[in-house]
Amino acid sequence: MLGKLFAGCDIQIRVPYRSTHSFMWQRKKDSVAIATINRTILWFNKAFQGLSADVPMIEIEKLAVLVHHSLNGKTRTFHSAEHVFSMCEGMNPIQILAALFHDVVYRQLDDGFPALVADLMADVTYTQDGVLHLQAIKPEDTATVLCADLFGFSPRQVLQQLAGMNEFLSAVVAARLLHSHLTAAQLIAVLACIEATIFFRVPDSNGRAATDNLAQRVQAQGKKFLGHYSDQDLAVFVNTVLTDAVTLANRDVAGITEASPEQCLMNTLLLIEESNTPLMAAGVYTVQQYRSAVLRMKVFLLGLSPEFICQCHDGYPDAATRRVKGETARRNIEFSCAYLGAIVASTAIIEALALSTGADAPLAMFLGKPTPFQGGSDALQDFLPEPPSVNATDANLLKVLEMGQLPGSADGLSAAPLTVFLYRHAGIRGTEYTLLQAQKMFDGDLSPQSFLKTLDKTMLRTIIHACARVAVSRAEALLVLESSLCAHDA
Repeated sequence: MLGKLFAGCDIQIRVPYRSTHSFMWQRKKDSVAIATINRTILWFNKAFQGLSADVPMIEIEKLAVLVHHSLNGKTRTFHSAEHVFSMCEGMNPIQILAALFHDVVYRQLDDGFPALVADLMADVTYTQDGVLHLQAIKPEDTATVLCADLFGFSPRQVLQQLAGMNEFLSAVVAARLLHSHLTAAQLIAVLACIEATIFFRVPDSNGRAATDNLAQRVQAQGKKFLGHYSDQDLAVFVNTVLTDAVTLANRDVAGITEASPEQCLMNTLLLIEESNTPLMAAGVYTVQQYRSAVLRMKVFLLGLSPEFICQCHDGYPDAATRRVKGETARRNIEFSCAYLGAIVASTAIIEALALSTGADAPLAMFLGKPTPFQGGSDALQDFLPEPPSVNATDANLLKVLEMGQLPGSADGLSAAPLTVFLYRHAGIRGTEYTLLQAQKMFDGDLSPQSFLKTLDKTMLRTIIHACARVAVSRAEALLVLESSLCAHDA
C-alpha cells in the first residue's frame, strides 16, 4: 500500500532496524507458540486414544490452546509448558491429562484467572475483604461438586494459596472441560491425580498422610458414582488411582528429590523470578526487592520437611526409595540454602551501603554490567581484586558461584560477583556470620552502618571503592562513608 502511495516520488521507505528486529522477534515467539500448541495437541490426543475416548480433533485443539494460553503467562518461568511436558513423559493417559491441567490456574502468578479460563470459572469463586472464597455449588454442577468432594473443600470456605487453592481451581477447569469426554471412573482418577500435586504436605494432627485422606475421598466418590463396582473392584480402583496420583505427584517434585544440586538450584532461581514480579523489570528492581525475594525463598526451603516431599501410599514407593529421595531432597535444600544465604549476605552489604549513602536503589546501579560492544566494562567485578582464599570454603558451592549464572537460570538472578568475593574472602563461617549480622539489620536490631562495622575492614574498603567506581551518583558519599567507618582503624 505504501509502495503504491509513493510511486514515482523521490522518497525511500525504510523500516527502522528496531521495528524489523521486533517483527522478527514476534515471529519467533509465534513459531514457538505454535510448536507448543502442537505438542500439547499430541499429548491430549495420545491420552484420549489411550482411554478410548472419541474426542474430535477440533475439541482437542481448543483444549490445547486453552492450556497453552494458561501456561504462557508473562510471569511463568518455571510452571510453564516445558514443565508440563516433562511430567507427561512416560505417564499413562490418566496421568497425562492430569499433568496437562494441573497448573492451568496459578492465581498469584497470573493475577487471577487466565483470560481463556475466566468465563469458565466466573461462578466458582468470590472475593470478600480481599480473600478468595469458594462459592456455593449448584447440585446440578456435578463436575464442580466432584472436585470439592475429592479435595475435601466446602462452599464458602477460604481458598488458601498454600493449601490447594490453585490445584483445586485447576481441577475444576479440568472437570468442566473433560466430564463430557470421560467416564466417571476416569474423571475421578484425573482429578485425584491433580489433588495429589498439592505440594509439601506433612501428616495431619492424626498422623494421616495426605494420600491416605485422598484415598478415603476417592473411595467415597467411587461408591457414589461407580455403583456397579463390587467392594473388591472398588478397592482395586482406589489403589490404582492412588498409585497413579503418587507417581505423578512425585514426578512434579523430582526437581528436588531426584535432581543434582545444581539443577535444583536452577529451578529455585526460576521460582524466585516467577514469584516476584518486580524482578521481571531488568535493571530496575531495587537492592531490597532482590534481597527480600531471595531471602523469602531461603526461608521457604528451610521450612520444608525433606522426608515428606516424596509422597507414598500403601507402601509405594518402598521405604528404601523414599529414604533416598528424602536424602537427596535434604542435600539439595542445604545446597540451595547455602547458595541463597551467600547471595543474601553479599546483597546485604550493598543494601547497607545504599541506605547509608541515601536510600534503596536499583541493584544494577551498584553491580554494573559488562558493555562488550563499547570495548569496555562498567561491571563491579572489574574493580574487585582476587581475594585471599585463607578460609575454608565448599568447593562445589564456590564453583557454582563463580559460574556467575547457571545455564537456563533467570537473567536477573545470577550470582553477583560480590558474592564470590565475599565467599572467597570470608569462607563458610565468615559468610554465615555476615548473614547472621545482616538478619539483625533486616530486623531493625542493627543500623546499616553498625552492620558494616561488623565486616572485615580490608574487605569493606575494597568493596566500597569498587562500588564507587560503578555507582557514580553515590561515589562521593561512599568515600565519605568509608572514612567514617574506618576512621579509627589502624
